[in-house]
Parts: sequence; C-alpha cells; structure tokens
Amino acid sequence: MGKKESRSNKWTFIAYEESAPKNLKLALEALKVPFALSPLHDKDVNMETGEFKKPHWHGVLYFDSLKSYSQVSELVSEKLNAPSHVEVVMSSKGLYDYFIHAENPEKTLYSKDDIQRGCGFDLDKFLSEQDDSQLWNEAIDVVEQNNFTEFEELVTYARKNKSLLLKLIVNKTYFFAKLLDSRRYKQDEMTRKCQVRKKDDDDV
Repeated sequence: MGKKESRSNKWTFIAYEESAPKNLKLALEALKVPFALSPLHDKDVNMETGEFKKPHWHGVLYFDSLKSYSQVSELVSEKLNAPSHVEVVMSSKGLYDYFIHAENPEKTLYSKDDIQRGCGFDLDKFLSEQDDSQLWNEAIDVVEQNNFTEFEELVTYARKNKSLLLKLIVNKTYFFAKLLDSRRYKQDEMTRKCQVRKKDDDDV
C-alpha cells in the first residue's frame, strides 16, 4: 500500500510559525479532532549549516476512525496552512518524546509542560495504543515468568503493578483466558504423564 493510500487514525504534521494561523491551537480546536501540539521548536539547529531552523510545531491528530493520507493532507494544508506532507504515527511514544526531544540529547530539550492538547485528546489511550505490541509481549512474559494458570492471578498482578496492562487484559479477555487455559491444560498433562511414568516405574 503506497503512502497516499495509507489509512490510520493517528497522523502527524508540521506547521511553521511564519505561515500557520496566529492562534494555531484555536485553529486546531475548530477542526473538532483530538490533537496534541509540541512546544514551539524555535531553537532547533541545522547540524549541517549551524543555522537555526524555521520555528515550527509538530502536531498529531487523533481521529476516531481511519483517515487516508489525502484526507489528512488536505485538512492540514487548507485549515492550518501547513505543509501538505503528513505521516502515519508509527510510534506514539516516540512521537510524543520527539515533541520535547526527550530521546535526542544532541538537540534542544523543550518542556513537557508546553505540550498543548485539545478536543478531548486522551494521552493514556494514545500512548497505550502505540505500545500495544510491547504490552502484548509484556503481558505474555508476566504470565510465563509467574507461571500463571488462572485469569484471576493475572488480573490481580496487573491491578497491583500496571494499569495499562490491566486495560489490555480486560479488552482482550478471551485471548488471555484461552492462553491461561492452554497453560493449565499443558501443566495438567505433564503432571498426568509424570504420574503415569511414576506408576509404571513402581510396577516394575
């Protein structure tokens, strides 16, 4: 699927201070789409020339349904006077960190407090969706490392240790119930075989 046919509910864009609406946050709120906006990046330096880059913002639009490249491109260029190039958010946490250059020590660090959000942007949901694959792996690791075979054990662990993990388990109850059933059956089968083997040895 080509870039212009990509569909996602999370898209990132860039807007330049010189061309964006005077009150960018107000313009974003008029779109009625949940959004987050980075602090104004006005201290970024071009590593090749040593010159300051044009002051700009990085933003993300978090739609409640899938949108195409062309739909989002047209929206930001027409309503925000921003470049038409937009990108699917591949890593929500990575993007959110980039808003303030949290993982880029060679770049100017901006304040997390200056990140703006609006139209009901749910940060926890945004970040947890991005980290679903990581959470899946973490949840399965928890089951295996703790040798859980009962759903209650997993829920209790998640309640005490990680709310995002609990949310994933609740949303995917069927999967985790089947995983635990499978582990329980496997353990029972191994126990049964051991007992049979022991009985055979005793009979010899």
